[in-house]
Amino acid sequence: MLAQPLQPALAALNRAPVHLWLPHPSLSHCVRAFVARSTLGIGRDWPESWHYNHFPASPLCAISWFMSGHAELIEDGWPARAGSPGRRLPRVYFSGPVTRPRVSRNSPEGHGLMLMLLPDAVQALTGLNAADWVNRFEPLPPSFGAEWHSLSHAVLAAPNDEARVALIEEFLSSRWQAARPPAPAPGLLRIQDWAHALAMRAASSGIGRSVRQAERRIKGWAGLPMRELRGLGRAERAFFRTLSLGDANVRWTDVAAESGYSDQSHLCRETRRVTGFAPDELRRRIAEDESFWIYRIWT
Repeated sequence: MLAQPLQPALAALNRAPVHLWLPHPSLSHCVRAFVARSTLGIGRDWPESWHYNHFPASPLCAISWFMSGHAELIEDGWPARAGSPGRRLPRVYFSGPVTRPRVSRNSPEGHGLMLMLLPDAVQALTGLNAADWVNRFEPLPPSFGAEWHSLSHAVLAAPNDEARVALIEEFLSSRWQAARPPAPAPGLLRIQDWAHALAMRAASSGIGRSVRQAERRIKGWAGLPMRELRGLGRAERAFFRTLSLGDANVRWTDVAAESGYSDQSHLCRETRRVTGFAPDELRRRIAEDESFWIYRIWT
């Protein structure tokens, strides 16, 4: 389902076409979203700064495809000097959870698609341990098996993004129904909801139900400890709370209280850790800077 941005006026600031699809409800505990972006026909005329991409820390795994062009990961993060070296990413690559904000740079023209997956779903589908992939961006692992690699080739060959999303959902549908653990009713999962569901599942499964054993189970499924997941959940909640205000003045003390932070200083520290910027600066850059396009359309 093609998602409508929470702030259409903000999403309209993106100079390149960007689309976000939410998964079919039956896949909501597996897929968080699909995102596609294209600079074909327009990007060659852009200033260099518009070719950068800012992404926050995230517990999600992802498979990314470049139908055209390529991306480079800026290993040292931001600020990146003009012409600073980056590590060229494969045409198709897998990434695990990331614990710090990351910056990439696209070729002047390109067209890419990201499939964002919950890490416990990746483990259930492939056996991959997300903890082994924290902060890693590598070719699609051989351990995924031939069927996943065949899907990857089919995605690259599909005629358009809608067909790509349909291919992926069809591929995942029966596999996820066979592999999925017991879960509550389907529905869009924000990070806090997902982390809470993991905690409940960890507390009620396996032999031994001590806090330490539950923490080990959670890290085994998600790749990150519960404390990290809760911090990312608070940051996402604060982001959506701020986004809901549109152009209105923000009282950061209110956002902090409503998002689960102890105070405004706590909000500022964690926002900087997750995004690389203080809340006011992040809000300004989302409104003014093309490289923050993902924030503008996230829902």
